[in-house]
Amino acid sequence: MSTAASFGPIGIVIAFGLDLLLGDPRSWPHPVRWIGALAAAVEGECRRRLGAGIGAGAVAVAVVLGVVAGVTALSLSLAAAFSPWAASAVGVYLLYTAIAVRDLAVHGQRVHRALAAGDLAAARRAVAMIVGRETAHLDAAGVARACVESVAENIVDGVTAPLFWGALLGPVGAVAYKAVNTMDSMFGYKNERYLLFGRVAARVDDAANWLPARLTALAVVAAALLPGMDAAAAWRIWRRDHGNHASPNSGHSEAAVAGALGVRLGGESRYFGRPVVKPTIGEAREPIGAGHIIAAIRLLYVTSILGVTAAALMAAVLH
Repeated sequence: MSTAASFGPIGIVIAFGLDLLLGDPRSWPHPVRWIGALAAAVEGECRRRLGAGIGAGAVAVAVVLGVVAGVTALSLSLAAAFSPWAASAVGVYLLYTAIAVRDLAVHGQRVHRALAAGDLAAARRAVAMIVGRETAHLDAAGVARACVESVAENIVDGVTAPLFWGALLGPVGAVAYKAVNTMDSMFGYKNERYLLFGRVAARVDDAANWLPARLTALAVVAAALLPGMDAAAAWRIWRRDHGNHASPNSGHSEAAVAGALGVRLGGESRYFGRPVVKPTIGEAREPIGAGHIIAAIRLLYVTSILGVTAAALMAAVLH
């Protein structure tokens, strides 16, 4: 790492390696959990003082981003005053906490093991940990579809986007991205409570993910050159179906993964007690099942390796 404010390629690779090795031990200090607590506190204050409109939500986003970026920059500066190696270590740790390859794979594997063992109740509980929809009514195919969709979507949020912003803007960029993503997950619901208050958080998250989502879809197509995958279909379905999603970004990685696996995603789900029918993504060349979860995890790993390679090259050029 060249300075406290930027990453060199070695720092990015080390952070990625730490995630593959350690995952996210719950007992360790984690900036994302602190960001969530901060966002909840700021939301309460903004609602109390400013109401529940778009303006209040915009202030909440600005305050959280300002505090997160400021504290991150201050931490790096204090570490740099002590030692350049300390600043490098802090920066690597921050990027490591922003990446979630191993945890995403572990959650997917739990769902797969439960489905493979025929324990539908356990599979529903496992997939409920990584999706926002209701899972109590899902059959085995519905559980597998929910899991594959979550893995596909979170390749961007949990891997390639923090790598992109970390390579571009250093540790502050990586942590600020996670703040944006965390606020979207907390405020970005289209229900009565958050329809106005969460609008700015959702739009900022859309902007932060716009380029990473499209680059990730390209990486998924390349990863689909793996044996047993279909790179040509990944490209075709991505280009055809990426707009069949409520998010302007999530459909890109989901469509590429659906094409690579030869499955159909989307369709009916339940949220807050109500059925929601989404446009379908992909073609059901075969019924979706537990084996497709493992295939999606393979795509996750290969796409992530391509992503960290690109991020390291980007950091080498920029810094």
